[in-house]
Amino acid sequence: MVNCVKLGREAPGLEKPPLKGPMGEKIFQNISKEAWNTWLEHSKMLINEYRLDLVSETGQRIWFTELEKYFWGEGSKVPDEFKPKEENASADKAAEKPAEKAAEKAEEKKEG
Repeated sequence: MVNCVKLGREAPGLEKPPLKGPMGEKIFQNISKEAWNTWLEHSKMLINEYRLDLVSETGQRIWFTELEKYFWGEGSKVPDEFKPKEENASADKAAEKPAEKAAEKAEEKKEG
């Protein structure tokens, strides 16, 4: 059990630090499993909306900055253009995601 800074209450903690180094240890000691899972969902949205490349130093810096804001700061802001899936279901069907388009083009090149 940890006293989760995000939930503001005691809750089951993570089984091990989710990251290496001091930040991983800080998360392990202060963040519940439930709060970490909500961060992972939020993080996926940030990666997709901002098209973050987590291999690059810039992408990692943005991701870690948002992580710190999410748990210990003013909160990680949702991009202004972001529309949750429920609100934008018809638009999702009409507009394919860039990764899906790229995969289709690559498949077409293989076949053709």
